[in-house]
Amino acid sequence: MLKIELRDGNFVEVEDGSSLFDIAKGISDGFARSVLVGSIDGKLESLNKKVEKDCKVNFFKFDDPEGKEVFRHTSAHIFAQAVKRLWPEAKLAIGPAIENGFYYDFDLDYRLVPEDLEKIEAEMKKIVKEDLDIEGFEVSREEAIKLMKEKGEDYKVEMIEELPDGEVISMYRQGEFVDLCRGPHLQSTKKIKAFKLQSIAGAYWRGDENNKMLQRVYGTSFEKNKDLEEYLKMLEEAKKRDHRKIGKELDLFMIPEEGPGFPLFLPRGMELKKSLMKYWEEIHREDGYVEIETP
Repeated sequence: MLKIELRDGNFVEVEDGSSLFDIAKGISDGFARSVLVGSIDGKLESLNKKVEKDCKVNFFKFDDPEGKEVFRHTSAHIFAQAVKRLWPEAKLAIGPAIENGFYYDFDLDYRLVPEDLEKIEAEMKKIVKEDLDIEGFEVSREEAIKLMKEKGEDYKVEMIEELPDGEVISMYRQGEFVDLCRGPHLQSTKKIKAFKLQSIAGAYWRGDENNKMLQRVYGTSFEKNKDLEEYLKMLEEAKKRDHRKIGKELDLFMIPEEGPGFPLFLPRGMELKKSLMKYWEEIHREDGYVEIETP
């Protein structure tokens, strides 16, 4: 039997080889359903990771930063799997979780349009419904290169080839899809039910303008549909108050296409600027600041 210390300082005994999910289920079935990822002695691990010694175990839900990151990283993998199903010739690059969502970069001759995002979302829903187990496994550097070459994943091969000789490589499989990844991930695709693909952008491979321009799709995901809807509504409200939109509507400034980072004040904008500067001078003059000349 192994002695496991929980977050609250209590100890439980479990059989050798028990998984993190087994430990969570031992606390309660409801608790096991609510957690997304765990840690063993501070190292984040998928819930199917087995414990092999006495250790300290912690669990994380979606409300925890660790839970959100793993949830959205798994969402990125589901997105990539959907893209490969729709466009098998696509070559995958990277797909991390980011603040408020995730993105994935890929190389595809066909240029995605906004309508394609709906097709990808539909395929993602199929993958979620399939309830595919997500399994991590390790291979040698040589095995990883061979596998990715067979799949035609040139960007993955490049990343692996830069790793030191003898390096053990971590990969994750869900159904027919295999990706190079450190993990951890959710146990299954079935939990990713509330998601939205938001935009398409360009991104140079590894951020180097001398490299090929890839396509990048941004998305977000939540545990509950109501939270996704609230987030998307918040974004819409923020767009209404965007300074670029308001400035254009009020004829305050213009942003030329040839210089998107350099707004040019229009007459009404200059008047507003002078009024603000005059107000700034008045309130600071009382504090002993030197008056400055407004342009």
